Amino acid sequence: MTKLITRSAASCALVLVFLGGQAVFAQAPAASPADATVVASPTYVSIPMEIMVNRPAADVWKRIGKYCDIGEWFQIPCTITQGKDGEVGAVRSVANEILVGKTELSYTYTQPVRAGRPYNLYHGTLEARPVTATTSKLVYTLVYDNSMLADDAAKERDRAQRTTAFTRALQNMKTLAEGGTLPPPPPRAGGPGAAPGAAPGRSN
Repeated sequence: MTKLITRSAASCALVLVFLGGQAVFAQAPAASPADATVVASPTYVSIPMEIMVNRPAADVWKRIGKYCDIGEWFQIPCTITQGKDGEVGAVRSVANEILVGKTELSYTYTQPVRAGRPYNLYHGTLEARPVTATTSKLVYTLVYDNSMLADDAAKERDRAQRTTAFTRALQNMKTLAEGGTLPPPPPRAGGPGAAPGAAPGRSN
């Protein structure tokens, strides 16, 4: 009888340990401060833009696809401040943008986090996409978080400003790729003293 009671008690103890283990395993881990994002409720938006070009994609990319070619088609100063033009990790002076990805006919860049300013995860991708043997299209896509803007009207203004600026840049790229000459740049927002790197991303 003593042995039976002992075994039963041991069995119950094992069952309780097992169930207790299940209960612990089923509990969600407590949130860690390290898991919290800087922006609590981001709203990511994308702006896809494109333009047809009467040149093969490879020729188009050769003409306008170097990382600091933005200086010509955005008509702003650009120098490579770190790394080598066209290599992942290169940094250009335009808003300190970092080249984070590339293919034969495209590249993707982002901008660094800046002290005291909200980070909107701004990324841009420029691609020359073949259409036929003699034609192509340039595709420019922006992705960023606009949750820090005040309201829907501010978000729409921001989107419209970016779209206008980059649509003009695409037209300039088309002109250059097709052998044309660019018109003079429009006056920059903020006048002559405006920061040259502020226009392309407008993110930080």
